[in-house]
Amino acid sequence: MSDATKSGPNSGPWILASAIIGSSMAFIDGTVVNVAAPKFQSAFHATVIDVQWVIESYGILLSSLILVGGAFGDRFGRRLTFLSGVGLFACASAACGLAPTVHVLIVARSIQGIGAALLVPGSLAIISASFDDKSRGRAIGTWSGATAITTALGPVLGGTLIDYASWRWAFFLNLPLAAAVIIISIRHVPESSSDQKGPLDWLGALLATASLAGVVTGLLEGSSLGWRNALVDAAILGGVVFFILFCWVERRASSPMVPLSIFKSRAFLGANLLTLFLYAAIGIFFFLFPLTLMQVYRYSATAAGAATLPMILLLSFLSRWSGGLVSRYGGELPLIAGPLVTAAGFVLFAVLTGSGSYWQTFFPASLILGLGMAITVAPLTTVVMDSADQNHAGSASGINNAVSRLAGVLAIAVFGILMVNTFSSRLDRKLVTLSLPIEAVQEIQSKETQLAGIELPKNLDANAVAPLRQAISDSFLAGFRLVLFCCAGLAVGSSIFAWRLLSRD
Repeated sequence: MSDATKSGPNSGPWILASAIIGSSMAFIDGTVVNVAAPKFQSAFHATVIDVQWVIESYGILLSSLILVGGAFGDRFGRRLTFLSGVGLFACASAACGLAPTVHVLIVARSIQGIGAALLVPGSLAIISASFDDKSRGRAIGTWSGATAITTALGPVLGGTLIDYASWRWAFFLNLPLAAAVIIISIRHVPESSSDQKGPLDWLGALLATASLAGVVTGLLEGSSLGWRNALVDAAILGGVVFFILFCWVERRASSPMVPLSIFKSRAFLGANLLTLFLYAAIGIFFFLFPLTLMQVYRYSATAAGAATLPMILLLSFLSRWSGGLVSRYGGELPLIAGPLVTAAGFVLFAVLTGSGSYWQTFFPASLILGLGMAITVAPLTTVVMDSADQNHAGSASGINNAVSRLAGVLAIAVFGILMVNTFSSRLDRKLVTLSLPIEAVQEIQSKETQLAGIELPKNLDANAVAPLRQAISDSFLAGFRLVLFCCAGLAVGSSIFAWRLLSRD
């Protein structure tokens, strides 16, 4: 039994409000930062590798420490851990907004990741511990839908602040939200913890962080330093070695960060494999889509944020309904069908991109993608939480959140390589046909890691500007379409995992 206090009739809405707003800070931060990326890339004259590090530094710490965050909550109290994460996240957000250089921004984002690792698993664990079996699925569905609404509004509000104030306000936006969460939680959220309290697995956390950081460093820096560079090879090899050591430690730890017994549930295993594939696709999509809108189609930050509204609002409006599908039909049907619909959305984006206005291209594709995610997200979360006992609620939430974040981190690193290589090879072929001065060609090629954000050479002939911009845009879209087809393949793969594992649980 868990040392948990179930919510009364009056405390339930407050508990949901605290969990929703707290989680929304982490989710909003991800989408708003993607919208802000072209702005701080330009402000700091950064490469796309720098931009990736701003996003990946957050993801690495969140992915590797979110498991500790879940275990921390089970041991020391879920509300205490949740509030600690909210406070740290708010302080780091202020540091991000004040960052004088891109390197300071990367460090502050890393600290944000630590705060998010405490608050994200805590929000779901608090819901799981505070609601009974009958109401938990609906509560999680409400959390999913409301979180999606706040996540949808975040890029629009953040984009408006970015356009009319500064990209720094994308981070300052978190401060009033954090204050609201702290006040509500202290007054209304009951404390809960697990009665099985072993020592924290700090060695496992250290090895997981080192492993993920090594692999991601090698993948990101390989694009700029070359794949035969000693630093790149050492980082990737070190990451693999640390991962092997992590698995060895977890098998022998008395209180492992990743309790391997939890994977004996085929439903839990299948749900996490589905999460790995599907959220990899979603992660790279939401990294590249704002860049496409702002650097290729010249959308403002506000418009780029608003462009994601259809898919996120559809997800929010249908999440409460889809959360109830598990109790009525089980988890198998929605988790097979949802990713297939999502795959169709990615294909539609790839086919329609560049062929018409927003309403003819991105809007219908967004509706299909949003429908697929709406069918999937709440049932996926419910299956994960229902497949673990209450003593492991924090760990189950932490593992699944770690998998989703890890998927995004690896996808941005791996598909970022594919994107840069496709863009570079396509642009190099087009440069040959433009009859540009050799100095201009060399300058452009040296900046290809900036993708469509390349600054054109000064003193370029006026007649060459438009064809060069078109070549850059076409090259970017070629890479974007290729990545979208890969995303569709990942979504289909996640559906196969659900079919093979959930149906046999």
